[in-house]
Amino acid sequence: MYKINSGFRWTSTADINSEIVTMVLLPEKLEQQRQSNVEMLNNCCEIDSNHNWTKTKSEQQLEYLLSNLLKYGVLIASVVVFVGGILYLISHGSEPAEYEFFRGAASEFRSPMGVISAIASGSSCGIIQLGLLLLVATPILRVIISLLTFIVQREFIYVIITSLVMASLTYSLISPFN
Repeated sequence: MYKINSGFRWTSTADINSEIVTMVLLPEKLEQQRQSNVEMLNNCCEIDSNHNWTKTKSEQQLEYLLSNLLKYGVLIASVVVFVGGILYLISHGSEPAEYEFFRGAASEFRSPMGVISAIASGSSCGIIQLGLLLLVATPILRVIISLLTFIVQREFIYVIITSLVMASLTYSLISPFN
């Protein structure tokens, strides 16, 4: 064991009376140990030719699916909000803004069914609200897909963690209505 002291000199802390033990490993025992280690590693991950850890094919597919879900979910939500905003400005852009009083969202926009009925009636605010609902639904869908994948893969520690995240999301969405 070596330490660096305040003068930046290396000093040894080894005991002078300690024994040195050497072991000789036979090549066949070493090969057997290496094969058993490789078998254990193949169950959880893969190692490439440079001995770097790589993800299994199912892990790569899940990662690809979740990243695309987030990417395209946010992109679609943004486009929907943008289109709704353009339509809103076309019909209400010349009206003066009234910032004197706070007016909350209309009651029709407080539920998903209300948003759908507002869109059916041609409301541009309904389109904006739909985009916002899509934006909120994207990470929730990601958690649901992750939970189902971990259940199928029997990764129970991740099932527990993802269930806690899902419970937290559910509680945060439902609690304002109680």
